[in-house]
Amino acid sequence: MNAFIVLKFGGTSVSTRARWANIAAVARERLREGPVLIVVSALSGMTDRLKALAEAPTEPTSIEIIRQRHLAMANELQVSPECLNPIWSEFDRALEELQRQPGPSAQAALLACGELLSSALGAAFLNREGLATTWRDARQYLCSQAAEHDSEWARFLSAQCVPTLQASVASQWAEESPLSITQGFIARGARGGTVVLGRGGSDTSASYFGALLGASRVEIWTDVPGMFSANPKQVPNARLLRELDYDEAQEIATTGAKVLHPRAINPVREARVPLWIKDTERPELAGTVIGPEVATQRLSVKAVSMRAGITLVSMESIGMWQQVGFLADVFERFKRHGLSVDLISSAETNVTVSLDPSENLLDQRTLTALCEDLAQVCRVKVIAPCVAITLVGRGMRAMMHRLSEVLADIGARRVQLISQSSNNLNLTFVIDASDADGIVERLHRQLVKAGLIGAPGDAVFGPPWNVLLDKAPPPRAQWWRAQREALLALAASTPAYVYAASRIDAAIASVLSIGADRSFYAIKANAHPAVLARIAAGGIGMECVSLGELEHLRAALPELPPERILFTPNFAPRAEYAAALQRGVHVTVDSLYPLQAWPELFAGRAILLRFDLGRGVGHHDKVKTGGGRSKFGLLASEAMLARTAAAAAGATIVGLHAHLGSGETDPNHWRDVYAQLASLAEQFPSVRILDLGGGMGVPYANDDDDLDIDELRASLAHVRTLFAPYEIWIEPGRYLVADGGVLLTRVTQVRRKGDITQVGVDTGMHHLLRPALYDAWHPISNLTRSEEQPAVLCDVVGPICESSDVLGRDRWLANPCEGDVLLIANAGAYGAVMSSHYNLRAPALEVFSDAL
Repeated sequence: MNAFIVLKFGGTSVSTRARWANIAAVARERLREGPVLIVVSALSGMTDRLKALAEAPTEPTSIEIIRQRHLAMANELQVSPECLNPIWSEFDRALEELQRQPGPSAQAALLACGELLSSALGAAFLNREGLATTWRDARQYLCSQAAEHDSEWARFLSAQCVPTLQASVASQWAEESPLSITQGFIARGARGGTVVLGRGGSDTSASYFGALLGASRVEIWTDVPGMFSANPKQVPNARLLRELDYDEAQEIATTGAKVLHPRAINPVREARVPLWIKDTERPELAGTVIGPEVATQRLSVKAVSMRAGITLVSMESIGMWQQVGFLADVFERFKRHGLSVDLISSAETNVTVSLDPSENLLDQRTLTALCEDLAQVCRVKVIAPCVAITLVGRGMRAMMHRLSEVLADIGARRVQLISQSSNNLNLTFVIDASDADGIVERLHRQLVKAGLIGAPGDAVFGPPWNVLLDKAPPPRAQWWRAQREALLALAASTPAYVYAASRIDAAIASVLSIGADRSFYAIKANAHPAVLARIAAGGIGMECVSLGELEHLRAALPELPPERILFTPNFAPRAEYAAALQRGVHVTVDSLYPLQAWPELFAGRAILLRFDLGRGVGHHDKVKTGGGRSKFGLLASEAMLARTAAAAAGATIVGLHAHLGSGETDPNHWRDVYAQLASLAEQFPSVRILDLGGGMGVPYANDDDDLDIDELRASLAHVRTLFAPYEIWIEPGRYLVADGGVLLTRVTQVRRKGDITQVGVDTGMHHLLRPALYDAWHPISNLTRSEEQPAVLCDVVGPICESSDVLGRDRWLANPCEGDVLLIANAGAYGAVMSSHYNLRAPALEVFSDAL
């Protein structure tokens, strides 16, 4: 006899005739392999309705809604509603018991009716479709086992079973009928009666039956095509996980993935039964296969997940240090109250644990009783609501050095607990719930860029969710593809930066459309004289941060009037301030020291003050210029000291300035900066200017966010109506030039090292430092063979004798050969200006083209 295949279908999969037709089609297909057991959930939303009815069992409207929903389903399936009569009798008895003696036992009996009703409808439909189907009561085969410390709620409403292989049952079922249907979620109590398995219990039931029958596999059919590297409904480009081992899947399910209940994995793991996750609507998709082991793969983070509703219990006592039995005393109290501890963090005088609501009844009465009990041995503090953010991957400790961006992002929030699992499979951060908005999507994006999620060529990772649904954003338009021949002609000598005038002009128009009163281009982004001339001709001023930049600007644009120049230094020497003031340009001061130590410089001068608003923004920790230990700006608490120092020096403070970082794409960022500066300006009667800084982000990767200029314009227009009408200045740097520049380089060598193809080029970190300094991602293409499909997975490396001289890892290139010209895109900002003569190598050429 062939082994059983267990098919589980959730609530959304059993709630329409079309989906029942899918179930019938899947069952027919699987019957070709052997006998099949179908496990079903209640109709979508029905368990919630039954829970509400259990709390108000005399509510006639709720009872009628439940009855009519199932009668309507019977009509839709074209089966006789009489198939439901035995279940309605059980439904009525459960209601009577709830009215007479409410409690978990009666609640469980009522909740079980959802699955009993849906399975009865399913059996009738499948038989009508010509599939001889036997209806089986799960309670005859699954029996719960209650632990001694389980509460009444846990015994009846979150029960657990320990099934063992029963070959005789499998043989009997196969002989009676090759196709059977039963219920998920329900089982028989250890002392008889009905119990339910808690949320996600139908997954667990399928797993239990897989172990009991010695199934060849268990298939969980749901509304998503597998497990993903993040919740795909929150992160559209989350990657399908094609295969996982039991341990990894357990971690992902336990730490927040909703597609599979955590309890569903252990039974199949013990029985060594593979578990598949499939999509009811798209059965042709491969889904996720969970089994004993997967093929060897590179280190990667398999998933980022989030659990909400986490409660922390912090216990502190000086007397706990090296006190024998203290933890035993503490945890005995959690056991006494039927609470399961999830995460643990300890110090000499403190132990903090987390409680997960999916495994605990965290009502106020239970928590109050726990705290009263714990207060006998320590000081107790409850911290809630919190969320737990977890990274799951085999070998997490070996990846820590590549998590710098993730750790920086997490560190900017209110972190209450950090836990690194002893099995080296996860790293968890518990943060305040108020800090959780958008964090999973941000972390996922950072991990993708770091090559730790969905690295090209890694067989574990399948297509993104939005690709599977044909909703992926189209590839970004790349202007340089249409200019291939012109760029190849300019690549006669490489390496060479090429700047396209038309792209800079388009960026200038966008900046001017924002509606700021003045814009100052930060020339540190790209100081090529032709670039400066183009931007100045477009009506944008210049911002400098050093005397060298001021002198370079004067040489490039000798006719530029001083009122179109802004000097914003940081820790510059006295002589640079003096020179800038003498030239009559706008000067920003970002420290008390210049005003207090060199007051004579500022006598009779109008100046701006730069403030640190207490936070930094940007694509990398090293480009964040606010918050923490940032070296930029005055603290808000120093405002009155700065006002006093300026007055003593005889200076007039005409403007306030803040620049918090680079690469920001949230249009509301500048609105928030305006609001904070306007609030500070109330302490400075002479202020008429608010300089909102720059940091306008540009997309480097295809899934990077664009800065919506229309929204930014509207945001600033709105905030102007809320505060005094200050003059607005902005300082776009990268936004004006990044897209308009490319770096052309020629392939010098191609070699295979182990399983890696390395492509050497005649440029490197001495010309483009951003990848080494910021882990920045730049698109790279084989311009010579741009009409060919990228087919070779490569690391693109330079000639500098440093391990960090890597311009791009895991890049798909059209077959690279010595002499080919590669194009590195988005290189117009912070490219040539940051170059060096390291290893005594010559600088790259710079070419400005009016024709591009």
